[in-house]
Amino acid sequence: MKHPINIVKYSGDVVAFDVDKLINSLRRSQASEELIQQIVGQVEDQLYDGITTKKIYQMAFKMLKGKSRVSASKYKLKKALMEFGPSGFPFEKLVGKLLAHEGFSTQVGVIVQGNCVQHEVDVIAQKDNTHYMIECKYHSDQGRFCNVKIPLYIHSRFLDVEKQWERQKGHEAKLHKGGVYTNTRFTSDAVQYGKCVELLLTSWDYPIGDGLKDRIDKLGLHPLTALTTLTKAEKTKLLDEGIVLCKELHEKPVLLEKIGIDKKRHKKILEDSEALCKSS
Repeated sequence: MKHPINIVKYSGDVVAFDVDKLINSLRRSQASEELIQQIVGQVEDQLYDGITTKKIYQMAFKMLKGKSRVSASKYKLKKALMEFGPSGFPFEKLVGKLLAHEGFSTQVGVIVQGNCVQHEVDVIAQKDNTHYMIECKYHSDQGRFCNVKIPLYIHSRFLDVEKQWERQKGHEAKLHKGGVYTNTRFTSDAVQYGKCVELLLTSWDYPIGDGLKDRIDKLGLHPLTALTTLTKAEKTKLLDEGIVLCKELHEKPVLLEKIGIDKKRHKKILEDSEALCKSS
């Protein structure tokens, strides 16, 4: 490339195109290095000033899908989380599944009595002497971040619940913590406040190396919305059945027939589901 190409991010910010970011995102798909370099070369040939990151993603995804469905599914993880729908409840279930696979006993969508008022808590998680109250903040738009108001609000709710928990028998030695999970990102102020009051903060890429994208890959808990072998309408039907993971679909293949998917398509769908269940 002869001169820097300016691209437009989801937030509207204009930055110089960074080929290393594209390469790293493609490597997460576990595609071969040869295929990655091929896709990068083709994308670079089509760049122009003012191109959006969304358009770059669409170009790369289309090329990847043509060569490897499973790699394309892994590449679209962030978008797959955005496809959970407006309610946010599938995201709460995903967070509950992540924590359960990490050894916690979990409850999703629980009414908890606080010291002053009742609270509807998205996820309650317990392991050994650790007791978490988790709030899930789901966004269907990549440009929306969680600002400092979110951890401020969640921490105040947690303090009210914690007072009640501390009165319960057997909780004297328990470590109580509040937390926030989001499928997008936190602002720097939100992170700073969360650290200060010891809230558990988890976003798409925070904490570094242990964010949602890292944990989903590590545990093989990809959302079913990542599958390229299902239509949008079929994904919605499965979500309505309470299924959020490829792993759950692979374990209950009868669901494909239940929502009206032709048996001829079952094999590809289940093959891709199984491949995405494998932890990295």
